[in-house]
Amino acid sequence: MPLLENTETQPSLPEVYRSITIPEGKGFWRKLLAFAGPGYLVSVGYMDPGNWATDIAGGAQFGYTLLSVILLSNFIAILLQSLCVRLAVATELDLAKSCRNQFNQKVNIVLWILAEIGIVATDLAEVIGGAIALQLLFHIPLFVGVCLTSLDVLLLLMLQRHGFRYLEALVITLVSTIGLCFMLEVIFSHPDFGSVMLGFVPDPAIIQQQEMLYVALGILGATVMPHNLYLHSAIIQTRAWQHTPEKKREAIKFGTIDSTIALTFALFVNAAILVVAAATFHFSGHQEVAQIEDAYKLLSPLLGVKVASFVFALALLASGQSSTLTATLSGQIVMEGFLNLRVTPWIRRLISRLAAIIPSLICIVLFGDGSTTKLLIFSQVLLSFQLSFAVFPLVMFTSDRQLMGEFVNPLWLKLVSWGVALMIAGLNVWLIWQSVLAVLSPES
Repeated sequence: MPLLENTETQPSLPEVYRSITIPEGKGFWRKLLAFAGPGYLVSVGYMDPGNWATDIAGGAQFGYTLLSVILLSNFIAILLQSLCVRLAVATELDLAKSCRNQFNQKVNIVLWILAEIGIVATDLAEVIGGAIALQLLFHIPLFVGVCLTSLDVLLLLMLQRHGFRYLEALVITLVSTIGLCFMLEVIFSHPDFGSVMLGFVPDPAIIQQQEMLYVALGILGATVMPHNLYLHSAIIQTRAWQHTPEKKREAIKFGTIDSTIALTFALFVNAAILVVAAATFHFSGHQEVAQIEDAYKLLSPLLGVKVASFVFALALLASGQSSTLTATLSGQIVMEGFLNLRVTPWIRRLISRLAAIIPSLICIVLFGDGSTTKLLIFSQVLLSFQLSFAVFPLVMFTSDRQLMGEFVNPLWLKLVSWGVALMIAGLNVWLIWQSVLAVLSPES
């Protein structure tokens, strides 16, 4: 295969495109099983190491207050990922290719650059998270761990060569490991479930306090990730549904059910991370805990459970490894879609990894290991700023009857989708304004 080739007539990920058959004449559960998989690949982006940094910081500093942000973010995620399924099935194009068809070249170049920045920010979180897990479990220096994370491209290439179902099976196994680990952590931490339930009720202080809003936007950026919108609209097309209106409606239904179930599981994981941080640190006088490494060191002593820290690190390793696989696919989809170019996967992965490894190594060398968590949180806030540039085209396309035909968003869905898109943009503008005021303040 050449290092670079034209993809004008090719779908994204052509090696697995429509490779999974959908059984005909079978019952609901058989068809749901056939469509199950893409949602879980998407869900790993909603529980990657970037989420850990923001959830731990939010729980330790503000108790259960930001659980409402996690819940809202998850509802937004379910909505947006369902739009991805609708776009992909109706047009048989992913979001990046749809942008290329609908916008001029200059707009597409800008959107591609922004998408790449988002993927680098995502990869940055995975590199750091994986390196921290290796350090905690095996005492591998953080500098070395960051370099070792570049080797995961071999695993992805091997699995993809044997079929997309193998990749999905590995990701589901890793996601299940994360869920099991945090179910144990919640049991260990003995949270006050009455207070936990109250945390899901929105608090006006989230908008009023700049520091809380910064972490809240980090949670939003970590939960609703722009690269997942490009990813989902491509990998749903690994399913070989028939090209009839009836079968397309069926594909939208089952694809949406798959992603909703997977993202509900991600909601449990994210909420569990914040609940454990709040119950363990916030209410014990350790509100300053924001470093993943500090959380690891304090979990077992504070909870009185020897394996608590080990379980925490094991879940972090599973999180880093699962999310790094999907970032690879996203990078390939974005480059093929916007630029109409296909780069050999190992080269694409190497470029993406170097873009994340270099700033990680610079921060570690200049500021020490303690800088990694701040870099993680910043990467998630950066993702939040990138989000609108993927959300607005997605909502625009799925609301266009000429493009979508009978699968266009109904009026209620148009109103909700545009409301979500404007809310995300508005929150980011608010944070920028608050940051400017803080800089200009005489007290600063």
